[in-house]
Amino acid sequence: MAEIELPDPEELEEMRGKTFTKRVALTTAIFAVVLAIISLGGNNAMKEMLLAQQQSSDQWAFYQSKVMREHMYKLQKLQFETNLLERKKTMSPDLLQSYTDTIKKLGEEETRYRKEKKEIEAEAKRLEADRDINKNKDPYFDYAEVLIQISIVLASISILAGSPRIFYAAVLSAACGSLLGLNGYLLLVRIPFLH
Repeated sequence: MAEIELPDPEELEEMRGKTFTKRVALTTAIFAVVLAIISLGGNNAMKEMLLAQQQSSDQWAFYQSKVMREHMYKLQKLQFETNLLERKKTMSPDLLQSYTDTIKKLGEEETRYRKEKKEIEAEAKRLEADRDINKNKDPYFDYAEVLIQISIVLASISILAGSPRIFYAAVLSAACGSLLGLNGYLLLVRIPFLH
Protein backbone atom coordinates (compact mmCIF):
# COMPACT_ATOMS: atom_id res chain seq x y z
CA MET A 1 0.00 0.00 0.00
CA ALA A 2 1.23 3.47 -0.94
CA GLU A 3 2.18 5.76 1.80
CA ILE A 4 0.02 8.88 2.13
CA GLU A 5 1.65 11.90 3.61
CA LEU A 6 -0.63 14.22 5.54
CA PRO A 7 0.08 17.93 5.20
CA ASP A 8 1.68 19.64 8.11
CA PRO A 9 -0.88 21.86 9.98
CA GLU A 10 1.63 24.73 10.10
CA GLU A 11 2.03 24.59 6.33
CA LEU A 12 -1.76 24.65 5.91
CA GLU A 13 -1.97 27.69 8.18
CA GLU A 14 0.81 29.40 6.20
CA MET A 15 -0.93 28.63 2.89
CA ARG A 16 -4.20 29.96 4.27
CA GLY A 17 -2.39 33.09 5.38
CA LYS A 18 -0.87 33.53 1.91
CA THR A 19 -4.32 33.18 0.33
CA PHE A 20 -5.70 35.87 2.65
CA THR A 21 -2.72 38.10 1.88
CA LYS A 22 -3.16 37.63 -1.88
CA ARG A 23 -6.87 38.42 -1.71
CA VAL A 24 -6.28 41.52 0.39
CA ALA A 25 -3.47 42.65 -1.92
CA LEU A 26 -5.68 42.20 -4.98
CA THR A 27 -8.53 44.04 -3.29
CA THR A 28 -6.15 46.84 -2.30
CA ALA A 29 -5.10 47.17 -5.93
CA ILE A 30 -8.76 47.53 -6.87
CA PHE A 31 -9.12 50.21 -4.17
CA ALA A 32 -6.18 52.05 -5.76
CA VAL A 33 -7.84 51.96 -9.19
CA VAL A 34 -11.08 53.29 -7.72
CA LEU A 35 -9.09 56.03 -5.97
CA ALA A 36 -7.50 57.03 -9.28
CA ILE A 37 -10.90 57.25 -10.98
CA ILE A 38 -12.35 59.29 -8.12
CA SER A 39 -9.32 61.59 -8.08
CA LEU A 40 -9.73 62.17 -11.79
CA GLY A 41 -13.38 63.12 -11.29
CA GLY A 42 -12.51 65.41 -8.40
CA ASN A 43 -9.75 67.16 -10.33
CA ASN A 44 -11.98 67.60 -13.37
CA ALA A 45 -14.84 68.95 -11.27
CA MET A 46 -12.51 71.49 -9.67
CA LYS A 47 -11.06 72.56 -13.03
CA GLU A 48 -14.50 72.86 -14.60
CA MET A 49 -15.75 74.86 -11.63
CA LEU A 50 -12.84 77.31 -11.82
CA LEU A 51 -13.08 77.60 -15.61
CA ALA A 52 -16.83 78.24 -15.51
CA GLN A 53 -16.32 80.87 -12.79
CA GLN A 54 -13.69 82.66 -14.87
CA GLN A 55 -15.78 82.50 -18.04
CA SER A 56 -18.82 83.72 -16.12
CA SER A 57 -16.84 86.64 -14.73
CA ASP A 58 -15.66 87.48 -18.25
CA GLN A 59 -19.23 87.40 -19.53
CA TRP A 60 -20.43 89.70 -16.74
CA ALA A 61 -17.61 92.15 -17.52
CA PHE A 62 -18.65 92.06 -21.16
CA TYR A 63 -22.27 92.54 -20.07
CA GLN A 64 -21.27 95.58 -18.04
CA SER A 65 -19.52 97.16 -21.03
CA LYS A 66 -22.64 96.57 -23.14
CA VAL A 67 -24.77 98.23 -20.46
CA MET A 68 -22.48 101.24 -20.44
CA ARG A 69 -22.59 101.52 -24.24
CA GLU A 70 -26.38 101.14 -24.23
CA HIS A 71 -26.72 103.97 -21.71
CA MET A 72 -24.25 106.11 -23.62
CA TYR A 73 -26.36 105.81 -26.78
CA LYS A 74 -29.53 106.40 -24.79
CA LEU A 75 -28.12 109.60 -23.26
CA GLN A 76 -26.91 110.83 -26.64
CA LYS A 77 -30.31 110.13 -28.15
CA LEU A 78 -32.03 112.03 -25.33
CA GLN A 79 -29.63 114.92 -25.80
CA PHE A 80 -30.33 115.06 -29.53
CA GLU A 81 -34.10 114.82 -28.91
CA THR A 82 -33.90 117.67 -26.40
CA ASN A 83 -31.87 119.81 -28.82
CA LEU A 84 -34.36 119.02 -31.55
CA LEU A 85 -37.28 120.11 -29.35
CA GLU A 86 -35.51 123.36 -28.44
CA ARG A 87 -34.31 124.30 -31.92
CA LYS A 88 -36.71 122.56 -34.28
CA LYS A 89 -38.40 125.77 -35.45
CA THR A 90 -35.10 127.47 -36.25
CA MET A 91 -33.45 124.54 -38.06
CA SER A 92 -33.02 124.22 -41.75
CA PRO A 93 -34.70 121.16 -43.32
CA ASP A 94 -31.32 119.50 -43.94
CA LEU A 95 -30.23 119.95 -40.31
CA LEU A 96 -33.63 118.74 -39.13
CA GLN A 97 -33.27 115.62 -41.30
CA SER A 98 -29.74 115.07 -39.97
CA TYR A 99 -30.96 115.30 -36.38
CA THR A 100 -33.82 112.90 -37.11
CA ASP A 101 -31.47 110.39 -38.80
CA THR A 102 -28.98 110.63 -35.93
CA ILE A 103 -31.72 110.08 -33.35
CA LYS A 104 -32.89 107.03 -35.31
CA LYS A 105 -29.34 105.60 -35.54
CA LEU A 106 -28.74 106.20 -31.84
CA GLY A 107 -32.02 104.43 -31.03
CA GLU A 108 -31.03 101.47 -33.23
CA GLU A 109 -27.65 101.21 -31.48
CA GLU A 110 -29.31 101.40 -28.08
CA THR A 111 -31.67 98.58 -29.09
CA ARG A 112 -28.80 96.50 -30.49
CA TYR A 113 -26.79 96.80 -27.29
CA ARG A 114 -29.86 95.94 -25.20
CA LYS A 115 -30.37 92.76 -27.25
CA GLU A 116 -26.67 91.78 -27.09
CA LYS A 117 -26.68 92.42 -23.36
CA LYS A 118 -29.53 89.93 -22.88
CA GLU A 119 -27.68 87.26 -24.87
CA ILE A 120 -24.55 87.79 -22.78
CA GLU A 121 -26.59 87.63 -19.57
CA ALA A 122 -28.08 84.27 -20.62
CA GLU A 123 -24.61 82.86 -21.37
CA ALA A 124 -23.22 84.15 -18.04
CA LYS A 125 -26.09 82.52 -16.14
CA ARG A 126 -25.52 79.23 -18.02
CA LEU A 127 -21.85 79.32 -17.03
CA GLU A 128 -22.81 80.05 -13.42
CA ALA A 129 -25.10 77.00 -13.48
CA ASP A 130 -22.19 74.85 -14.76
CA ARG A 131 -20.01 76.26 -12.00
CA ASP A 132 -22.62 75.43 -9.37
CA ILE A 133 -23.02 71.85 -10.62
CA ASN A 134 -19.28 71.25 -10.39
CA LYS A 135 -19.16 73.00 -7.03
CA ASN A 136 -21.79 70.54 -5.77
CA LYS A 137 -19.80 67.57 -7.12
CA ASP A 138 -16.53 68.51 -5.45
CA PRO A 139 -17.27 67.58 -1.80
CA TYR A 140 -18.43 64.10 -2.81
CA PHE A 141 -15.13 63.48 -4.57
CA ASP A 142 -13.17 64.86 -1.61
CA TYR A 143 -14.83 62.60 0.95
CA ALA A 144 -14.73 59.64 -1.44
CA GLU A 145 -10.97 60.07 -1.83
CA VAL A 146 -10.50 60.17 1.94
CA LEU A 147 -12.55 57.01 2.48
CA ILE A 148 -10.73 55.11 -0.27
CA GLN A 149 -7.36 56.18 1.13
CA ILE A 150 -8.45 55.01 4.57
CA SER A 151 -9.55 51.68 3.07
CA ILE A 152 -6.11 51.21 1.49
CA VAL A 153 -4.43 51.86 4.83
CA LEU A 154 -6.82 49.50 6.63
CA ALA A 155 -6.26 46.78 4.03
CA SER A 156 -2.49 47.13 4.49
CA ILE A 157 -2.89 46.88 8.25
CA SER A 158 -5.07 43.78 7.86
CA ILE A 159 -2.28 42.07 5.91
CA LEU A 160 0.27 42.90 8.59
CA ALA A 161 -2.05 41.90 11.42
CA GLY A 162 -3.60 38.97 9.55
CA SER A 163 -6.98 40.29 10.66
CA PRO A 164 -10.07 39.71 8.52
CA ARG A 165 -12.05 42.14 10.71
CA ILE A 166 -9.79 45.03 9.76
CA PHE A 167 -10.09 43.94 6.14
CA TYR A 168 -13.90 44.04 6.38
CA ALA A 169 -13.63 47.57 7.78
CA ALA A 170 -11.47 48.43 4.74
CA VAL A 171 -14.10 47.00 2.39
CA LEU A 172 -16.84 48.97 4.15
CA SER A 173 -14.81 52.19 3.91
CA ALA A 174 -14.10 51.52 0.22
CA ALA A 175 -17.77 50.82 -0.47
CA CYS A 176 -18.83 54.10 1.15
CA GLY A 177 -16.09 55.96 -0.72
CA SER A 178 -17.10 54.35 -4.01
CA LEU A 179 -20.73 55.33 -3.50
CA LEU A 180 -19.73 58.91 -2.72
CA GLY A 181 -17.50 58.95 -5.80
CA LEU A 182 -20.32 57.63 -7.98
CA ASN A 183 -22.59 60.29 -6.55
CA GLY A 184 -19.90 62.86 -7.38
CA TYR A 185 -20.12 61.85 -11.02
CA LEU A 186 -23.89 61.52 -11.23
CA LEU A 187 -25.28 63.71 -8.41
CA LEU A 188 -28.07 61.24 -7.73
CA VAL A 189 -28.46 62.08 -4.04
CA ARG A 190 -27.94 65.35 -2.19
CA ILE A 191 -26.33 64.84 1.20
CA PRO A 192 -26.99 68.05 3.18
CA PHE A 193 -23.93 68.06 5.43
CA LEU A 194 -21.61 67.95 2.39
CA HIS A 195 -22.89 71.29 1.06
